[in-house]
Amino acid sequence: MTQEERLKIEDGIVTMLKTVFDPEIPVDVYSLGLIYRVDVADDGNVEIDMTLTAPNCPMGDYMFEDIRQKVQSVEGVSGVTVNLVFEPEWDQSMMTDEARLELGLM
Repeated sequence: MTQEERLKIEDGIVTMLKTVFDPEIPVDVYSLGLIYRVDVADDGNVEIDMTLTAPNCPMGDYMFEDIRQKVQSVEGVSGVTVNLVFEPEWDQSMMTDEARLELGLM
């Protein structure tokens, strides 16, 4: 896979991640800062490390499946693994400025 192909896939992944919303917060998971790592392998397999706003979030499974399905739809992606991680612990400073504005935190 060329660097150009990898960047195109990564851009498509970010676009898809911005369509996945935490049902309890009207902001996408990417802007919330819940996505810690996106790794695209040469064979098109994608590994995503993400966290939740709270360890006991009841919508976690829903969000993981939504992410998996949407990222799988990106051209060039052959498989998706979503890993739940809790380090570093998520806090509001990980949100984009736009997300903080939308939630009235600025």
